[in-house]
Amino acid sequence: MLSTSLKRPISILVLVAGLIVFSVMSATRIPIDIFPRLNSPVIYVIEPYGGMSPAQMEGFFATRMQDQFLYIGGIKEISSRSVQGLTVVKLAFYEGSDMAQASAEVAIQVNRAMKFFPPGALPPQVVRYDASSVPIGDLVFSSKTRSLKEIHELAVTRIRPLFSTVPGLTAPPPIGTNARTVVINLNPQKARSLNISPDQVVEALAANNAMTPSGNIRVGNTSYITTLNSLEEQVADFGQIPVSTDGHRTVFLKDLANIQDGSDVTAGYAIVNGSRSSYIPVVKTADASTWDVVTALKAKLPEMRSLLPDDIEVNYEFDQSIFVINAVKSLLFEGGLGAILTGLMVLLFLGDWRSSVIVIVTIPVSIIAAVLFLSLAGQTINIMTLSGLALAIGVLVDQATVTIENIHQHLEMGKPKKQAIYDACQEVALPLLLILLCIIAVFAPSFIMSGVPRAMFLPLSLSIGFAMTVSYLLAQSLVPILANWMLKDHSEAAHAGSSNKKPSFFDRIRESFMGQNRKLLRSNRLIVIVYFLAVFALAAAGFMLIGKDMLPQLNSGQMVIRLKTPDGTRLERTEEKVSELMSIVDQASDGNLAISSAYVGVVPTNYATTNLYVSTSGSNDAVIKVGLNGAYHTNMQDLKERIRDAVKEQMPDATLSFEPADLTEKLMSGGAFTPIEVQVAGRDMKQIETYANKLVNGLSQVDNLRDVRIVQPLKFPVINIKLDRQKLAAMGLNLQKTARSITASTSSSRFTEKNQWLDAKAAYTYQVQVQIPEFAMRNLSQLQEIPLVSGQARPVLADVATFSIDTLPGEYARIGPRRFVTVSANLHHTDLGTATTEVENVIAGLGEAPKGLVTQVKGMSSLLTETLNSLQLGLGIAIVVIFLLLAANYQSLKLSLVILSTVPAVIVGSIAILLLTGSTLNLQSYMGIIMSTGISVANAILIVTNAERLRWEYRDVRRAALDSAGLRLRPVLMTSFAMIAGMVPMALGTGEAGEQVAPLGRAVIGGLIASTLAALYIVPQIYVWLQGKTNFEDPSLLPDEVNSSQFIVSPNGSSHSDQSSTYEKHTL
Repeated sequence: MLSTSLKRPISILVLVAGLIVFSVMSATRIPIDIFPRLNSPVIYVIEPYGGMSPAQMEGFFATRMQDQFLYIGGIKEISSRSVQGLTVVKLAFYEGSDMAQASAEVAIQVNRAMKFFPPGALPPQVVRYDASSVPIGDLVFSSKTRSLKEIHELAVTRIRPLFSTVPGLTAPPPIGTNARTVVINLNPQKARSLNISPDQVVEALAANNAMTPSGNIRVGNTSYITTLNSLEEQVADFGQIPVSTDGHRTVFLKDLANIQDGSDVTAGYAIVNGSRSSYIPVVKTADASTWDVVTALKAKLPEMRSLLPDDIEVNYEFDQSIFVINAVKSLLFEGGLGAILTGLMVLLFLGDWRSSVIVIVTIPVSIIAAVLFLSLAGQTINIMTLSGLALAIGVLVDQATVTIENIHQHLEMGKPKKQAIYDACQEVALPLLLILLCIIAVFAPSFIMSGVPRAMFLPLSLSIGFAMTVSYLLAQSLVPILANWMLKDHSEAAHAGSSNKKPSFFDRIRESFMGQNRKLLRSNRLIVIVYFLAVFALAAAGFMLIGKDMLPQLNSGQMVIRLKTPDGTRLERTEEKVSELMSIVDQASDGNLAISSAYVGVVPTNYATTNLYVSTSGSNDAVIKVGLNGAYHTNMQDLKERIRDAVKEQMPDATLSFEPADLTEKLMSGGAFTPIEVQVAGRDMKQIETYANKLVNGLSQVDNLRDVRIVQPLKFPVINIKLDRQKLAAMGLNLQKTARSITASTSSSRFTEKNQWLDAKAAYTYQVQVQIPEFAMRNLSQLQEIPLVSGQARPVLADVATFSIDTLPGEYARIGPRRFVTVSANLHHTDLGTATTEVENVIAGLGEAPKGLVTQVKGMSSLLTETLNSLQLGLGIAIVVIFLLLAANYQSLKLSLVILSTVPAVIVGSIAILLLTGSTLNLQSYMGIIMSTGISVANAILIVTNAERLRWEYRDVRRAALDSAGLRLRPVLMTSFAMIAGMVPMALGTGEAGEQVAPLGRAVIGGLIASTLAALYIVPQIYVWLQGKTNFEDPSLLPDEVNSSQFIVSPNGSSHSDQSSTYEKHTL
């Protein structure tokens, strides 16, 4: 390649120019996101049935569907949660499963399970859900003059359909109010006075408002459509439906009910900035770009506003794309600043601006070309790919810098410029290729990882691999061409000034360095032993001391708070508590509460899929999103503690917990509400509850844990109505009709008797339901007085039933054959690894769990363990791969061990700087350690390769080691310092995403400092020890290899070439 490049320089320039053009085009089109696609193989099946108790939802739906889903191949885990009126089944598949096939199989099994559902059940909704499919904002509707029902209706019919016109955007239903419904609000007093039961009203409605298809009649030459007024045309017309008649008087529906175009039974409210409102969560598909989706949605806002009345406002709030684009800008700035600092460092060492320009030119070309290949590989621009490119800047310098520095060495030998450039580039071609392969080998384990580690590590690996490959090609093509055109010819000056040349500053540093190494060689074995003992002891101590996390903690200025009042608290009381909490948050943040959005209560059954974005278990449950002013800076951990203290003082009967708020936390949580979650599973709920309470008491004693609680409501108040079937039979009643009267009185007839009304103007159909107004049933006696027989004052419900007040679980969670409860906790000024260890100690302290109980630490703790294990395995595999690669190249296991001796220093240096800066061992810092491992190997390769060449030339291992370290001092220091300079902006963590990527930069800097010292001072000592008694025989087994022990002298006694030249035969 070198000869071709020098022979056809214009062709190379044209190729580079074309690469730049296509790369720039790709950079303008590649999707931009915060994280890579996580591709979690999960399917949700959601089934609503208004009014059903949690136990009924579990028994009729959850377990029935679970039995059917076991026929599906590739399922890893089936879990479900059932609350009143809703069951959500989660199907987790093994990684690599064909999710299109899985979705089809799930749909088939759902259809079979439906045959066993109770009457009135709707078909379940099957949703393919990815961890990347999280809300990236809210489209909020508000009006000072319109009712919530009107706002909701306009959002559903006019705005939601536009979501399909935005690529990559899903269309979830609006949150905040119930579905539009024709409500027959039965007056219980009038019904009793007229001796009319609720079930009689339901039957009258079904008999007088029925959908019938139209037909045709042919008269003469005309075919007429025959229409029938079987459906009421206006809402007011329902009042004319006859309910009963005794021959003297007809009772119409209007006589005992208030009929209105209203909403379904209130289940929950959305509250935005203290006022009830409605909003649509903006949710992107897994493969869509956050930035592209939000940009397209904002472009649609004018069109959306034009479809709404002037008195309704629509705004995009809680915009997560701001964080995405600011993070991208920050990393681009840090990368650019790193490139400038890298160039200045090269200039400092070489003292030649022309050489610095050549080195710097290769950086942007390699980076922009890497973007092209990332796009072709289906990747996006995200924190991981940008971190990889920022890391690559320092590594890219290595390729061009070593080439330029070697050119300068050959020029200083007095060679003509063209010859010096050719010889220098040819000399380093194979060592640079080996370095490239070793650094790429560091990232090879990313291809065998799984889950989140693979999703995060692979894009970073690809970005570095692509950039380095391009950089190597440029070092062997563009760099020699530019060197020929730009560098000065030093050959004559070198000959003229060789006799009286004064030692330069760097020459004096080299002499001092070689003198230090010369002294160390006197006791090299002792130094090597002490080195290994020290690094392994320090590494072990560092791993024990350093905290462990998934990702660095952020101060994003956003919070998500879950507020729980006592089980069974009415919706209105919980709403009042939310208002009190917002006042507390505003006071705790010194009046810097910018926006708040809360959902109080449960999601209506009509919009069951909304539970994927808002998960609550009852009227006592509320989830509040809080955004603080951008100018307000505070430690979020301390702010949360102030809020906790204020809530304990002002709202002693309420509990709160903080949940993942920003996009990063949501993606990394894996669906967990808190960092610590412990599942206690078994068959007996009483036994589960008892053990879970013990666990709560134990975890509450841990200093750095907060918000310790049982997630599921286990003491939800219930009124048990026990019907006496014998009494019902004696009075000529049946249980079914009696139950329907109870349902219409306490819930509605929505699911027990399907009835619809067609709004001809809107071309939509709406449910018609009978119910007693929500606030009409105020005490137990009113429930007891429900009439059961038409036209008779007696019997009433109390005549055939007994009543008792009790408590039951308000939510049943199930995994496989067992029910479980979840004990959750948040962290306070501690890391996840330390907290997980403390939790495991508490569980161990409780002793052996009762027979049948299974306790598992889940949530982010299990994800952390999986991730760190994968990264540790990856690091180990990377070292093995590099060792095998080096052994294959050098044909020597000892030389491979010499080069790998710098790896322990990398680990010590990285952990040391992480501890000093208060960083944790997390996904980012671990990647920095792995990256530093590759670079440390690169520096050692330069020294060992040169030392082995000189050993064959000098036949003196000590002299070879000393001279090699001295000759390679400048390129090693130059590349190390250049990369350290390039990592400083990232390590400072000053940008929008600075807190997240800073540990990566710090780990690289610490690893580089330690490994550079080890490469310069320790590698020569180990090399002399291991190679001191090595012979000069080639390991080749060929009989015609002159330096092989198998060499056979030919009969004519032909002589051999100089042995020193055989270095190229058995090494590079």
